[in-house]
Amino acid sequence: MKWVADIKRSGKIARCEIERQLLTSLTSNVSDQFGYYLYVWENEGDAHDYLQDTPEIAMAQAFENFGVPLDAWKKVE
Repeated sequence: MKWVADIKRSGKIARCEIERQLLTSLTSNVSDQFGYYLYVWENEGDAHDYLQDTPEIAMAQAFENFGVPLDAWKKVE
């Protein structure tokens, strides 16, 4: 699953993605889980990535840190 949002920041376009990924545990007594990575590319190459438990938390972080409106996200997969 993946969500994308393109926003204008400081006169430039920033690309934001949230991607669901399987997190495989290296410990036998801990089961694998899914996590949601928030990726933000801005200023022609600056990249940020954050791991969150849910896409909603990732979207809230994108809003708080980068001003990405919640209604800017589009589900693409």
